[in-house]
Amino acid sequence: MRAAFMPGPGVLEVGDFEVPGITSGQVLVAMRHASVCGSDVHVVFDGFHQPDRLGAPGYPGHEGVGVVADSRSGKFPPGTPVLTVPPGRAGGCFAEFQAVDGTHLLALPAGSDLRRLLPAQQLGTTLFAMRKFLRAGAATGQAPRSAAVIGAGSAGLFFLQQLRRLGCAAVVVSDLNRDRLAVAERLGATRLVHAPAESVVEAALDLTGGTGVDLVVEAAGYDRCRQHAVEAVRPRGTLGFFGYPESSGTAPFPVHLAFQKSVTVEWAAGTQFEPGLRSFREAVDLILRGEIRVDHCLERAFPLEEAPAALAAARRQGDGAAKIGIAISEGDR
Repeated sequence: MRAAFMPGPGVLEVGDFEVPGITSGQVLVAMRHASVCGSDVHVVFDGFHQPDRLGAPGYPGHEGVGVVADSRSGKFPPGTPVLTVPPGRAGGCFAEFQAVDGTHLLALPAGSDLRRLLPAQQLGTTLFAMRKFLRAGAATGQAPRSAAVIGAGSAGLFFLQQLRRLGCAAVVVSDLNRDRLAVAERLGATRLVHAPAESVVEAALDLTGGTGVDLVVEAAGYDRCRQHAVEAVRPRGTLGFFGYPESSGTAPFPVHLAFQKSVTVEWAAGTQFEPGLRSFREAVDLILRGEIRVDHCLERAFPLEEAPAALAAARRQGDGAAKIGIAISEGDR
């Protein structure tokens, strides 16, 4: 089979591998489509890789859809279309075949448009995160009336749609790219901030008469964005940190200001271990019912042979695309 792999830190290549074998409880998936997560960019280029996975086929891809080719799990017979949701360190979906533990697979309806359901992986992680953020701010007894989302990639745009569905009347969205901001406007953002020339902090304060917004979702993954989140939130407001860490070491953080504001900080990780894969199931249903829009996530895809170029584009904030995909094989079903 053909697969992308990391021969060493900072490098992604495509080569030939044996089709992986499977053991009890595992499933062999013939991959159809994959997408690049922001964490994949950090793994390849920023030293977040698992050393023992260097050279492993398909690593670090973990957002994928495909069809079961062989199975050692009674839940997933051959021919079943599936969403693959392994934890990132176990990812291997940048490959024509992937061995996945059955606990990290979700069966999809027969005849599904697999490419259209591919964004359910990331949507699921944002649904899981939003529940945590809302619980963290539950002392108010109501959904946030005002919010800011820092980062208008696919994750940030999913948070925007959730906030609007919750009835949040005012949502500021900030990003480095005008094309992504245009998508945010179509999806209901009430104010756009083109960073760094414009300030999400000033926009949030202006929107709220200087108080700050109820909730800030940081979905870009930069230390300076987490600082801006503290500055933009109201006293006793909630900070939802979704973006991947910028570095593996100690990072700067405005502790004094966060202390003065008595903010609640909630991090999001671990959707893949949620009982029953609840959030991923909900994501599939929302896409199938048309309640969450995903077309903006499907606009740019590279063939598997160009996986290195796909990761490079994702590193450049998608060159304006909300999401970068990788077409593993021909056909959507």
